[in-house]
Amino acid sequence: MPTIVLFTKIKAAKKLVFDLSRSIDLHKISTESTNEKAIAGKTEGLINLNETVTWRAKYLGVYQNFTSKVTGCRDSDYFADIMLSGAFKSFKHEHFFSFKNNITTLVDVMEYHSPLGFIGKFVDFLFLEKYMTNFLKLRNKTIKEYAESDKWREIL
Repeated sequence: MPTIVLFTKIKAAKKLVFDLSRSIDLHKISTESTNEKAIAGKTEGLINLNETVTWRAKYLGVYQNFTSKVTGCRDSDYFADIMLSGAFKSFKHEHFFSFKNNITTLVDVMEYHSPLGFIGKFVDFLFLEKYMTNFLKLRNKTIKEYAESDKWREIL
């Protein structure tokens, strides 16, 4: 089971980074290349504890749905979501936030289990883990861009 850990330094208040990280609207912006759309559950605004969202997007040439639920949330410090249904066997994404010297550090810990046993592990090795890492990096680049400018006002 691959585990991706990513650290992102953002020159902005922790609460702002926390809220942008929970923003359905900002997620849509960060995933324009796959044309992700929130089609069920929470489809705009900030997702909160016990809320779900279903995303529809085209990955690897195929349209897929992915439903996740926020299973943990501590204001400005932490939130976690898990996959309820989708292409993975299992999927968990934790977000940790800390603040020091006017910089918020966002730590993502993403664990997923690919389906199809050995074939899934081979796909992870070939490209999926790198693809998922790049997906997170692009998302965090967007969060950073909005948090470090006035663009966040368009979202929150």
